[in-house]
Amino acid sequence: MITRVLAVGLLAGLIAGLCVAVLQTFTTTPLILKAEVFEKADAAKVEGASLWYGPGRGTVASEARVILVHGDAHGATAEGAEEEWEPQDGLERTLYASTATIATAIGFAFLLLAGLLVAGDPIDERRAIGWAAAGFVATGLAPALGLSPEVPGMAAADLAGRQQWWFATAAATAVGLWLILRTDSISLRLLAVVILVAPHVWGAPHLAEAHASSVPAHLAAQFAATSLAVQATLWLLTGFFVGFVWRRLGAGNVSQPA
Repeated sequence: MITRVLAVGLLAGLIAGLCVAVLQTFTTTPLILKAEVFEKADAAKVEGASLWYGPGRGTVASEARVILVHGDAHGATAEGAEEEWEPQDGLERTLYASTATIATAIGFAFLLLAGLLVAGDPIDERRAIGWAAAGFVATGLAPALGLSPEVPGMAAADLAGRQQWWFATAAATAVGLWLILRTDSISLRLLAVVILVAPHVWGAPHLAEAHASSVPAHLAAQFAATSLAVQATLWLLTGFFVGFVWRRLGAGNVSQPA
């Protein structure tokens, strides 16, 4: 059983991840590259302002140290520190992004297998896709109601606070969906509604003051919608291949002599 689970998780995640990696190349990646043009332009403007006013002579210089986290095109921030390493545009960047997508799909596959096995559900394409849809709602759609996917260059609240809210929302949504879909108790279903709504009533962390960004609003909106569509595709494809590969490996084991 363990060997079968490992084989299905790895193979299903690999196939789904490769498919979505190709999809990303033509959907979200071009949008990110467009947004980075505006991000680098903003960084250059702030760096130029910091050099003009000089360090410690106003708020512009101190702001430059915060905004220029990626540095300029020459690999240095406004303070002269080396920027963090990042893959070069082109094949290297595509390779790293594709590897991350495949790893994510493999993780999704193991989550789906764990849920199906713990619930005692038969593992086939239909049920695995149903679980995958719930996974997308919990980890993608519900958190996006408070924190939509953001392109580079967009101002955002503290990363730790956003991560904590995301984990709380994903967990609450998963529990709420389980209670609604897997129980017959009216009281438990009412409790599920409260659990589903609680993170959104609490509210996602946002910046106290509005920060201007040169990234066009239509580009940010297109990226948010496209990212959710790609994530949904990744979940559903992973679910399909989990059910498909599980049945195929099972059929192969049945045909083998004892």
